[in-house]
Amino acid sequence: MLSLEEIRQAQERTKAWVHRTPIFSSATFSRIAGNEVYLKAENLQKSGAFKFRGAMNFMLSMSEEERCKGVVTGSSGNHGQALACAAKILGVRAVVVVPEDVSPAKLAAIEGYGAAIERCGRSSTERIARAMEIAELEGMKFVPPFDHPWIMAGQGTAGLEIVEDMPDVDAVLVPCGGCGLISGVATALKESLKGVKVFGVEPEGSNSTYLSFKAGHIVELTDINTIADGLRTASPGKITFPVVQKYVDDILLVSEEEIKNAVVLLLERAKLLVEPSGAVPVAALLYGKVPLKNKKAVALMSGGNVDLSLLGKWIEEVKAKK
Repeated sequence: MLSLEEIRQAQERTKAWVHRTPIFSSATFSRIAGNEVYLKAENLQKSGAFKFRGAMNFMLSMSEEERCKGVVTGSSGNHGQALACAAKILGVRAVVVVPEDVSPAKLAAIEGYGAAIERCGRSSTERIARAMEIAELEGMKFVPPFDHPWIMAGQGTAGLEIVEDMPDVDAVLVPCGGCGLISGVATALKESLKGVKVFGVEPEGSNSTYLSFKAGHIVELTDINTIADGLRTASPGKITFPVVQKYVDDILLVSEEEIKNAVVLLLERAKLLVEPSGAVPVAALLYGKVPLKNKKAVALMSGGNVDLSLLGKWIEEVKAKK
């Protein structure tokens, strides 16, 4: 199990590089949700998402000898960007294996941080396998996207910031994919504050953590369909899931329409650009999925890396339904 001390060590290790992201209050969201709503803005983190915390903690936990050999991962988005960013800061060679159909915007972001790119297949299984092959052939360090204690501890530093900035918080809502973020955040919260509730949130079309949580064991999806591309994970991690079972109170589900509406409302009313994966906790609050009223609730918005062409379409869709 991940410990609070490991998360504190990660905070100390990474504090010179990681942004301490703000928590905003919102009268509009509070009125709609029937709770005091606060927004933890990880969309303002370096590389545009919380993933930078884990990537930087992982690299700083490596030996100097390992860093000299470089790092490699497989990713179509935020994890690849975060690792490339961390590697650039530390002067480490990085390779990111991306899918053949990677979005031009994400490809440009990863290349912009100076990482070498290799294209491989279309599935996460294919690119992860190729990344691990490169690690073996070239002696590089493979950096997993979520299922590793160093990654989990790094992500958990966002939870420590909530503890320090809002020690009277009643509930925290966190997106769920591979569960690297929620496992770290839940550990930080539950080991620091009495009575705080932690809720995971997933899209209805990518609900592996929800199904696993209800079944009491890991369930793997064969069909995933959601605009929240950062949460398109077939199953929670083998290391992360037991932490979720220990600390998380429940997993909530939101629809595609609810996610789109949350993205647009965040942009319109809070002036925050948040990607669909980061908007799922806000959607859960806005649409009454949380079994709380008149409580202080923090929605952890995990990232802001949005394809602007898709954002335009979602805005038009939401406007057309009003």
